[in-house]
Amino acid sequence: MLKSSKKGEFQVIEHNVDLCIVGGGMAGVLAAIAASRHGAKVLLMNDRPVLGGNASSEVRMWIRGARGENLQETGVLEEIALENIYRNPYLNFSIWDSVLYEAVRFEPNIELVLNCSCCDLEMEGQFISEVRGWQTTTQRWHKVKARLFADCSGDSVLAPLSGAAFRWGREASDEFNEDIEPTVADRRTMGMSCLIQARETSSLKTYIPPKWANKYTKEDFPYRMPINDSSVWKKQNFWWMELGGLQDSISDTEEIRDELLKVAFGVWDFIKNSGYCEAENWELDWVGFLPGKRESRRYVGKHILTQNDVQSGGKFSDIVAYGGWSMDDHHPGGFRHRGKPTVYHHAPSPYGIPYRCLYSKNVQNLLFAGRNISATHAALSSTRVMATCAMLGQAIGTAAAIAVRYDILPQGVYENHIEELKQMLMEDDCYLPWNVREIPYLTQKSKIKASHGNPTVLVNGIDRPVGDEYNGWIAPLNSWVKLDFRGEVKIKQVRIVFDSDINRKTWDEIDDQIKRFPMRCNVFLNQEPVILPKTLIKAFRLEISDGEGKWRTIYREVNNYRRLVKVELDAITTSAIRLVPESTWGCDEARIFAFDAR
Repeated sequence: MLKSSKKGEFQVIEHNVDLCIVGGGMAGVLAAIAASRHGAKVLLMNDRPVLGGNASSEVRMWIRGARGENLQETGVLEEIALENIYRNPYLNFSIWDSVLYEAVRFEPNIELVLNCSCCDLEMEGQFISEVRGWQTTTQRWHKVKARLFADCSGDSVLAPLSGAAFRWGREASDEFNEDIEPTVADRRTMGMSCLIQARETSSLKTYIPPKWANKYTKEDFPYRMPINDSSVWKKQNFWWMELGGLQDSISDTEEIRDELLKVAFGVWDFIKNSGYCEAENWELDWVGFLPGKRESRRYVGKHILTQNDVQSGGKFSDIVAYGGWSMDDHHPGGFRHRGKPTVYHHAPSPYGIPYRCLYSKNVQNLLFAGRNISATHAALSSTRVMATCAMLGQAIGTAAAIAVRYDILPQGVYENHIEELKQMLMEDDCYLPWNVREIPYLTQKSKIKASHGNPTVLVNGIDRPVGDEYNGWIAPLNSWVKLDFRGEVKIKQVRIVFDSDINRKTWDEIDDQIKRFPMRCNVFLNQEPVILPKTLIKAFRLEISDGEGKWRTIYREVNNYRRLVKVELDAITTSAIRLVPESTWGCDEARIFAFDAR
């Protein structure tokens, strides 16, 4: 329900929802979509005009995640990635913003409130009862009452307002027996960056730096930008232009931003005018005036993820997401530090992250996801990358929907519904290492057959390659695979997982890590577009048996570009259903991981 009242001279818009999410980065976006799709009424409050946080057009940090073959994050994140490739092959950041906007704004059950900064809340004992935000564009207050709240703001804005326990800075090494931490705890963090992007042109371009830009020589770039290899700077996003780890990464942000701009314009001056970098035809295309942050407040949940949890593989019984980035611990001195800007401490890929790291230990109806989860500084140096944060967001959105359905708290989901949560996530194509998706009863009782190949892998509950096992059905196009129910049944939904080539390389100019979620940095002359995975099924049809050996098409798609497809049917009665893949986006065979009916 939305109501309007007056507060002094300013209007107050009142909302009443099941779940209020503060923060519209990748974690908040996926939390909102997941909760909404599972029946919760959601409000997403974001203090910026665009969604995506550090991945938005305002910051332009690359989305990174787990390393290694077959470990790309899927779920809603893969859905958005494929949508972006389909609509945005030249990786224009304004179109990317629109992809995220569309994903949230037009999802049923989500109210999207942009340009609204959460600045106050009300408590009832150990529960948040409402939050209030000021919307700069309308000069209105928004007051949101909800059963559950999720902080995906990065800076954990609800922590100081609610009294929720949180941590800041680096733990002493002996507190959790973490050997990569300092011997004495401190408030130092990883810093923040204002990125730049450049564009190659067909003619000479000049650059005059502002008078206040820093001046640099080649001695200022050790371990950051090889001066003797001009191709390196053209393929990077200048993440090492970093400051703020020695200051307060929240209250000093404006001051840090001013210093970062001096760095950004000064670095481009060196690239353009020093003569070392072969940048004659290049021009500065964009400068970020909003710093991308890496670390500030971290909530304390029922479990604190540590370096040892990460390095031991995190095989928790309540695993709801996984990481796989190394413990990438940036030096707090940032660009002013002349040593290596970061140390990559080993972390296995994958390692599990438990649900207990995603809800507050002392505020009963508060969840969180993103770079503010319950983790030590050491563990956070791995979990903070955005693909991991996004999957944590999908986990808490799904958990919130379960809590709403059963009228319980986040702790109750852990105590009584953790297996249900895990199964819902896997059903939504979120890979959970060491776990297997349950096959629907209707599919279990059927006999699966195919015109070619072995179709039994389609019902093994593993919807991607794992290790040496492909776990998918491979057959010529226009082959068929069918579920024979051995009698008439009613089908309400068909679930299919196609092969989107999670090891894909979609952009040749950039290193292999970007192939998994392509985002533009510098723009090359005559740059080739990114392409959809060739293995992805483009056209397919579903047919049902009439019981007399004839097949009737009940659904056909000719322009599919999704990996997970759920076809809703109106309780169709049949004794068998079959899937016929007709074409792909470039592969000469069909590759499919799952085919279920329920």
